[in-house]
Amino acid sequence: MYKHTIGNKTYQFDDLKTLLAKASPYRSGDELAGVCAESYEERVIAQITLADVPLKAFLNEAIIPYEKDEVTRLIIDEHDKDAFEPISSLTVGGFRDWLLSNEADTTLLTNIAAGITPEMAAAVSKLMRNQDLIAAAKKCEVVTRFRNTIGLKGHFSTRLQPNHPTDDPKGIAASIIDGLLYGSGDAVIGINPASDSPIAVMNLLRMMDTLIHQFEIPTQSCVLSHITTTLELANKNAPVDLCFQSIGGTELSNSSFGINLTLIEEAYQATLALKRGTVGHNVMYFETGQGSELSANAHHGVDQQTCEVRAYAIARKFKPLLVNSVVGFIGPEYLYDGKQIIRAALEDHFCGKLLGLPMGVDVCYTNHAEADQDDMDNLLTLLGVAGCNFVMGIPGSDDIMLNYQSTSFHDALYLRKVLGLKHAPEFELWLRKQGIVNDRGDVLPANSTNKLLSNKFY
Repeated sequence: MYKHTIGNKTYQFDDLKTLLAKASPYRSGDELAGVCAESYEERVIAQITLADVPLKAFLNEAIIPYEKDEVTRLIIDEHDKDAFEPISSLTVGGFRDWLLSNEADTTLLTNIAAGITPEMAAAVSKLMRNQDLIAAAKKCEVVTRFRNTIGLKGHFSTRLQPNHPTDDPKGIAASIIDGLLYGSGDAVIGINPASDSPIAVMNLLRMMDTLIHQFEIPTQSCVLSHITTTLELANKNAPVDLCFQSIGGTELSNSSFGINLTLIEEAYQATLALKRGTVGHNVMYFETGQGSELSANAHHGVDQQTCEVRAYAIARKFKPLLVNSVVGFIGPEYLYDGKQIIRAALEDHFCGKLLGLPMGVDVCYTNHAEADQDDMDNLLTLLGVAGCNFVMGIPGSDDIMLNYQSTSFHDALYLRKVLGLKHAPEFELWLRKQGIVNDRGDVLPANSTNKLLSNKFY
């Protein structure tokens, strides 16, 4: 039992799971689940109590039982005790103070990443203001490689997302060309397919493979089909660059996705075996989002942010090129308004980076949420300052297949301009050679003689 007394009133929290939930900043999903603090006072008391909990406590008390959950087993079994040693004497509050100190530099944060469990990361984030989350994440650098190099300090990438409601090749091709001419696509050209059939996915893979090789673009492609479809195609030697899967923070939530750790491992090995990377071999792309465990009734009474960070343990195991928190996609039942979406995105980015993951964020909201594009502009800017690896690039910021609002090609141009950020270095060199950007990285007017506009690849 964890408890704290204020005046003549004592607050008691039965276990770490309860304490973490009560200490979490308010959001609609936790209220829906019935796990949030009942008052602002209780939330603050829970945070004060959590600050005094030793980090070692998280190694001795599982918030979801070890014998019932393979994600818990992964977290415990693969914990790096040597990496944990430099921070092993700290409490959660002491960990926060240390993260914000000058001592905690990029090298030290990289060295301890494998020693931090998801629950430790979630706990310390609950004690941090937004500026703390930004300042600490800024010090982390997580670099990954496939056909280019993503995550270097001072660089910022985008996923070119050319979705189409019928997977029409001409419509997708038009969006891809549009995005490339705006300098988008260095993280990945990634399509959410309208159909998950192997034939439809294969057609999209071949189209993007033709494009990338015809124009010698130093980037990678991905069709965000279910992992079983990708595995089937990889085993047939299809042009699979990255293997995608949405993941959750509990075994039950992953079962609802039709996956488990064994299946992910099989797909990971099959994709690696294709050996399609040129500068590196990070072949996995994972997406997450706060609230997915609750929506599947698979949260075990754990707050949604802690569930989210537990999913990062799975991602970390498979050395991904990209991890993307699709932060506002699930809807206002879980993140009600712009304030909650902004807070959740900064938490996800910080926790992922702290655990050593190449975090990106889909700066997005659904049309029935209490949010608008000004909220997304604020979040995009904050994430740029925090060192986010990538965001989405969508024509007009409006995904016509998934029906939600995200970030446009122009939004990435804005962020690079105001913060002095660059594309992935290999991709920027290609953009210059194509006459798409100048030596300062500024996008040039599209020229009708550009090879992208004068060749067919579909």
